[in-house]
Amino acid sequence: MKYVGYYRVSTKKQSKSGLGLEAQQHMIREFAGSHGALVAEFVEVESGRNDQRSELAKAMSHAKKAGASLLIARLDRFSRRVSFIATMMEKGVPLVVVEMPHATDFQLHIFAALAQEERRLISERTKAALAQAKRRGQVLGRNGRFLALENRRLAEQRAGNMMSTLPEGWETMTFSEVARQLNASGHRTANGCKFYPQSVKNMLGYIS
Repeated sequence: MKYVGYYRVSTKKQSKSGLGLEAQQHMIREFAGSHGALVAEFVEVESGRNDQRSELAKAMSHAKKAGASLLIARLDRFSRRVSFIATMMEKGVPLVVVEMPHATDFQLHIFAALAQEERRLISERTKAALAQAKRRGQVLGRNGRFLALENRRLAEQRAGNMMSTLPEGWETMTFSEVARQLNASGHRTANGCKFYPQSVKNMLGYIS
């Protein structure tokens, strides 16, 4: 049996580092060595969402000319979309998946449908989690770095404003004693909470 190996990684970084690629190569080469011969290999650096894959087109063409099967390590490395997999199967090149070498075309369609549904559910859960984080006021992505800097600036400002409210001789007191006296004087943290030893320690850390 002749095989044409097809590997897909999502980024150039994965391609260069071997992340994902090495594992696929090991699976495919070991399987081909035990069941036939690997006549060619093609590596695609492309997102699974993109159907325009030049290396896959070359792999399919080579397999057809050589009378070989297209060999992939895992179905999700090929695609998680039923429509894409169905289109590839219609090109007349047998598709063999190392993880499920005896799967029929019908079974591959079923597995692809399950993978597609799993991807949809993951997407929905991710969107719901991001929406919930946004409602809590959490800033996501790279803007989070700027938020951290702004939070620190505000914390330093609040700590400076608290200097005049610190009890006399606070420098020699324990954090617990400072917290107790601040609370007794009716002072509260920026969040409107009572002072605790840790919150006093955090505040004094911005002052020193």
